[in-house]
Amino acid sequence: MAKTSNTEEKKKFKWWKIPLIVLVLIILVVGGYVAYVFLTYSRIEDNLPLEVAGSAEAKAATGEEYTIVSFNVGFGAYTSDFTFFMDGGKQSRAVSKESVLKCTDGCSDIALSFDPDFVLFQEVDTDSTRSHHVDQSVRFQDSFAKEGAFDSVFASNYHSAYLMYPVLEPHGASNSGLLTLSRYNITSALRRSLPIATGFKKILDLDRCYSISRIPTQDGKELVLINVHLSAYGTDAEQGNAQLQMLFEDMDKEYKAGNYVICGGDFNHDFTGNSKETFNPGTDKDYSWCQKFPDEIIPKGFVKCVDYADGMVASTRNTNIPYGPDSFTATLDGFLISDNVRCTYVQVVDKAFEFTDHNPVVMKFILGN
Repeated sequence: MAKTSNTEEKKKFKWWKIPLIVLVLIILVVGGYVAYVFLTYSRIEDNLPLEVAGSAEAKAATGEEYTIVSFNVGFGAYTSDFTFFMDGGKQSRAVSKESVLKCTDGCSDIALSFDPDFVLFQEVDTDSTRSHHVDQSVRFQDSFAKEGAFDSVFASNYHSAYLMYPVLEPHGASNSGLLTLSRYNITSALRRSLPIATGFKKILDLDRCYSISRIPTQDGKELVLINVHLSAYGTDAEQGNAQLQMLFEDMDKEYKAGNYVICGGDFNHDFTGNSKETFNPGTDKDYSWCQKFPDEIIPKGFVKCVDYADGMVASTRNTNIPYGPDSFTATLDGFLISDNVRCTYVQVVDKAFEFTDHNPVVMKFILGN
């Protein structure tokens, strides 16, 4: 009788202990993962010299018209039907490696179709889970090398720990950056680290930067090309303005030194100030990445290039749903120039978001007043 009683007690003890063990294991796994994310987090250093690759030799000249393209390539994932989990969509990775290659080559072809002298690419992945470890930077450089001598500068924007979300298809680790290409000789380049969120929010905000590339001009000055991709997720107005103020300080310093300054990229602000209403009349949607660009803090001597030759065209779409008539669209991408650079043409070109969630912005300009 006593033996039977002991056996029952042991059985009861086992059933009571199993859920507790499972709970402890879950806590250990989750706690260990959170510790891993924070312990492996590190910011890339500021004022980091960047390697210049390529064989371009020519100097830029005053009085000649040049073409520059700014294009956020969306890490090769955003076909027109792709939806992204951080925007309220479903997907966290590109559909396949083949899709990444197709989108990367498609963006190359679009950029090259404008016969550009300079190209500023953003969100270029080098070794990321989400883009199936395709090195887009190398692929872009190889495509452009077929069209002539281009110098190139790659600046790592962020490298993140392995994100275990969504659970069924984790976003994974990301390595992404900014790629600048030039038919003219880049003598040096620098990476500047932007201010970002602190505390837990920094894990979502990741790292952010802009790159500064220097191109000698025949009049003894320099054309300073700045490639930028500002924060989007979790950004408040104070932080967004802090990033722009830092950027503007560098731009102003170069302008006062007598250089020609062109800053282009994805500003993650409503660049024109009215694109939200223009493309989405009557909407009550409010996104952190679509707040009005703070024109009041643009330094003296600089202007936004928004006199579009063929009217306003949205440069990005929200990826909560596949692209269609109900998509929220806005203009986040563009150029700012110093007043010793003359913009002769600027246009967001409608490519129907076939290979990325952005449309390219094309500008023609002349150095000199």
